[in-house]
Parts: sequence; C-alpha cells; structure tokens
Amino acid sequence: MALAATDDDGLFLIFAGCRRQSRHEGQLSAAMAGDAEILAARIDALLPQTQCRRCGFDACRPYAEALARGETALNRCPPGGAALIDELAALLDRPAMPLDPSCGLETPPRVAWIDEPACIGCARCIEPRPTDAIVGARKRMHTVIAADCNGCELCVPACPVDCIHMIPAPGLPAEPLPRAAVAERARHFRRRFDAHVARLAREHDG
Repeated sequence: MALAATDDDGLFLIFAGCRRQSRHEGQLSAAMAGDAEILAARIDALLPQTQCRRCGFDACRPYAEALARGETALNRCPPGGAALIDELAALLDRPAMPLDPSCGLETPPRVAWIDEPACIGCARCIEPRPTDAIVGARKRMHTVIAADCNGCELCVPACPVDCIHMIPAPGLPAEPLPRAAVAERARHFRRRFDAHVARLAREHDG
C-alpha cells in the first residue's frame, strides 16, 4: 500500500522505510566487518609470522584476512605445515587438506647464512628482511643474527653472487617444531616485524 501512495505522507513513509532499511544494512555490514576482523586476528595468532610470502600474500596478516573472508585456501603456509592446517581447519570449520606443494615444502626450522668472504657488500639482502636479521652496510661484509632470522628466504634471491644459503637453525631439532615452540618463536618474530615496519615508517616520514 505504501508503494502506491502518492500524497506527501505516503512518500514520506516510503523514504523513511528506505532510510531505515539502508541504516540496518549498514549496521549489518559493519558487524560482519567487525566479525571478520576478530577472526583474522585469531587466524593471525596461529600463523608462524615468517612473513615469507609463500602463501601468495605480502605478509602473514593479509593471508589471515583473506582466510577470514573465505577468499583463499588454508593450506598455503609451508612454515606452519600440517599442524597449522589442522588448527585452521578446526577454527574455520573447513576440511583439512594437504599442504599446497606450489607454496613450498614443510621443513625443519632454517636460518640464512652468509658466506662472508664471498659477500660483496651490495646490501640488496637488507631491504627484504622482515625481521632486520641481517646487519651490514654497503661495501661492507654482512652477517645474519640467527636468533632473529625467521627463515623467510626472501634474502636468498636478492643476492647477486649467491652467497646466502639456508642452513638448519642452530640449537633446534632437525624436524618440524611442536606447535608450542612455533608459537613462542612467532611471538618473537612478530615483535621483530612490528619493529621493522615502525622503522620503515620513521624513515619514510623523516
């Protein structure tokens, strides 16, 4: 009946109803966005924080956000491996699946190692390091802080003389770590990555 109304009162009711519907839809959209943000944070808390990009995203958080929106598969994180896939499947109520081989293989924890005599000091490995685990300067020899290296491997293709190699992480077993150990290392790597991002922001603003 309201749609057929032609007087001023009828038109007002139509427009008021449209506004109420639009406001309700906006509230639903905001609630859904809030739920996705909370879910993304829970997913991100499970990820190993290597920021390695092997999942196809620029960092762990964007991958978590895409998972929360249902836009990507849960088997694209080699550093997290099979245990992470099972945890994500339980959290998201989705079936577990084998690790996607196109993203890489699950391996024991590894760190970068620089063959220092072969290093030419080009500093190309410094820019992609997400945890600032490589120290050095142009025209000077570089080295890796093993405790801060998350094994992302992003520095390896950056080296023009192939002097960077991945080796077993010192002091850790030559097998995938238990989830508790992965979580502990992830907290450290997250702090290092946050500090890295903050440093880049300061340098950009300065």
